[in-house]
Amino acid sequence: MLHVSWWKTALIWFVVLLSVLLAAPNLLGERALSSFPAWWAHRKIELGLDLRGGSHLLLKIERGDVEKDRLESIVGDIATRLRTVNVAYSGLTGTGRKIQLRINDPAQVQPALTALQPLTSGPDKPSVVLSQGDNGALTLDITDADINSHVSTAIARAMKVIHARITQLGVGEPLIRRQGSDRIVVQVPDLADAQRLKNLLGQPAKLSFRLIDQSMSVQDAMDKQPPAGSDVLFSEDDPPVGYLVQRQPLLSNIDFSDAVAVVDNQKGEGTVSVKLTPEATHRFAQSTASNLGRIIVVVLDDQVISAASLKTVIATGEIDVPGDFTAQGAQDLSVMVKSGPLPATLTTVEERTIQPGLGGETARYGLIACIAAAVFVAALMIGFYRLLGIIATISLVINMIMVAALMGLLGITLTLPGVAAIVLIIGIGLDALVLIYERVREEEKKTHLLVDALRHGFNRAAATVADANLTVLIVAAILFYASTGAVRGFAATLMAGVVTTFFTSCFVTRSLVNMWISRRKPRTLLVGVRSGIFDNANIRFMGIRRYTFTVSAALSVVTLIAFATVGMHLGIDFAGGSIIEVRAKQGVADPVDIQTRLDAVIPGDVRVERLADRLGAVIRVHAQEGGENAEQSAVSLVQDELGKDYNFARVEVVGPAVSGEITATASLAVLAALAAILIYIWVRFEWQFAVGAIIATLHDVILTLGLFVLSGMEFNMTSIAAILTIVGYSLNDTVVVYDRMRENLKRYSQMPLPILIDASINQTLSRTILTSATTLLALLALYIFGGEVIRAFTFVLLFGVAVGTFSSIYIAAPVLILFKLRPDKFQTGGESNGPAAGNIQSGKPAV
Repeated sequence: MLHVSWWKTALIWFVVLLSVLLAAPNLLGERALSSFPAWWAHRKIELGLDLRGGSHLLLKIERGDVEKDRLESIVGDIATRLRTVNVAYSGLTGTGRKIQLRINDPAQVQPALTALQPLTSGPDKPSVVLSQGDNGALTLDITDADINSHVSTAIARAMKVIHARITQLGVGEPLIRRQGSDRIVVQVPDLADAQRLKNLLGQPAKLSFRLIDQSMSVQDAMDKQPPAGSDVLFSEDDPPVGYLVQRQPLLSNIDFSDAVAVVDNQKGEGTVSVKLTPEATHRFAQSTASNLGRIIVVVLDDQVISAASLKTVIATGEIDVPGDFTAQGAQDLSVMVKSGPLPATLTTVEERTIQPGLGGETARYGLIACIAAAVFVAALMIGFYRLLGIIATISLVINMIMVAALMGLLGITLTLPGVAAIVLIIGIGLDALVLIYERVREEEKKTHLLVDALRHGFNRAAATVADANLTVLIVAAILFYASTGAVRGFAATLMAGVVTTFFTSCFVTRSLVNMWISRRKPRTLLVGVRSGIFDNANIRFMGIRRYTFTVSAALSVVTLIAFATVGMHLGIDFAGGSIIEVRAKQGVADPVDIQTRLDAVIPGDVRVERLADRLGAVIRVHAQEGGENAEQSAVSLVQDELGKDYNFARVEVVGPAVSGEITATASLAVLAALAAILIYIWVRFEWQFAVGAIIATLHDVILTLGLFVLSGMEFNMTSIAAILTIVGYSLNDTVVVYDRMRENLKRYSQMPLPILIDASINQTLSRTILTSATTLLALLALYIFGGEVIRAFTFVLLFGVAVGTFSSIYIAAPVLILFKLRPDKFQTGGESNGPAAGNIQSGKPAV
């Protein structure tokens, strides 16, 4: 037996059983889960919007609105404070963040400063910085700290209002979280009408009832200057009608306790009725009684939506808001009034929407791909390792269960790239098992005792598995920190998988093998194992290193030249713009007709490509001049032009601010990953190993970029995820080879380095071939069955795995020779100090 203590075995299987318990909710429907405790039912993995359907918006609070409100508030506060202490002043004006006034009597300057002291030296940070001029002139500048504080407060208030508005729509529970200092992420599952969502969340919804100012005509107010306390506002008519209205409202949002929409679905019309608070009811009755015959207007966000003459006293406390509303418009207005006004305008800077039906179809493709990958890999393992392959398959199933349990426990959302991460986890998990099994076979040839071989094999392979998986974990963690949305789901899933892979391969598999030995008591490794086809390999890899190095260098240089001259097809994540997928309501999509119609209404470049099923098309609208609002306007134009003939299955919009940030973040993520790997390998090995790993990794990254240049595939944030995944996988492979080299360097200090490297690569060749084969099979299943959306991503991974395997042998290894790694540094008195004199498995390289 492998001498695993009973308490360790009990702990291992307790974790497995707990994982089964936590993962079980994913197999049950909502109705079945409702009868179980909430703490257990809520462990079900949530699907991302790309698999479930819904809308994702990134909203930016307009800082200018906050500054404007703050300016008006402080100006009013200054006036109140000076009046309270009877200080006469003049010229109180404010522009931007600067307020100016003059104290009429210079003798009253000091009392004025004393009255304004709470503004200039608050308990936390001063709201304004005050400076004195000549003849009683005072200037107050609103501080950055004050604006930042009120932006933060506005964000918190906006999040509450957003939640209240979305909740009233009766859709799935929204995810609302703050991002950065002035942005809010909103995700609403099962809601594909992003336009309605944007309308609901983009309007401050400041509703007020105001009287018309009859002191002058609207034209005179526009030509000269409106009276103090009045503004010129316009209606939403075409052409708009101007009104001179009093600034002080009779009623505002604070006076409304409720709002109800009455809808006539047959006519498509609706009305909105608001209910007043008791205090507002009494006040409004008095106001209407004293202003009978005057015109009252209803203002929504500084736009007049209706005007009517006051004919009777309104004392009921309920008011029908006059205006021509559609059924949906009435419902939305009632929602906004009930939830209260936003503290500032919210601008949509990023939008990603997918129809629920399309998301469900994508989820089915992903599930089929995962099953196919597992079947392919299991068949290969069983074919090579027979009973040990069955044990590996059981370990793989447990690994997937633990991934599901950990994702549910930590609240990790499963996205479409996350499905690719699961497929990759299958490959990485079996890589660890192949590594262990091959090490066991080597140890058996030395000891000829299976139990000892298993014990030494598991123990010695564990460090290599840990090193290999840690490199992937580092890359995934950096990607998680640097990304958002679906790509972050990919990174989180991959991190969970790395943890469970190490546990299942090093502990669960060992426990399963121990059970087999306890019952069957075999004396030798199963005869059916067929993975030793490369045992007698004596390939002189380093003999052709100059040729492979030259070819790789030439390809890298050509790629860099093509990258600099031809460039890549940047997606909207980096270039900004919009991607819209449409589906024909009848017949097939006509890309020529779509192109012609959109060229007439959309400024700039528009490209239309028909999908493989001919029923749909993908429209790419390049970045628009004019910022985020221009991007949203372009999408609205597309929807207006094609809405009668096409359904909109997917909409993605990225504004210029977000695309610039994504570009910077992605670049830093790649550099940070390379730096972290350099440091890690340097610490674990020697600096020559670290340099070799980085050069090999750069080789893989450059050639992968060349694939994008050559093929013209769109390069987006998902492509960054693919590149970092390739980096992690390539380093995984490189670390395994390096680990064997380091072991041999400790044992054969006098052996020429090229011969020792060849021996090390030949020793791990079976593992390299089997690992690459299993990973490529898993990715091939994803490529075939995963659907159109993820096919390009999978193709890049397939290319990267192949290139990564090549670079681990022909780039990472020769660099050690180039930098003259000294074998004597590793000498610790190993088994042999002499040159090769026998078979490698007995302690001497097979070269």
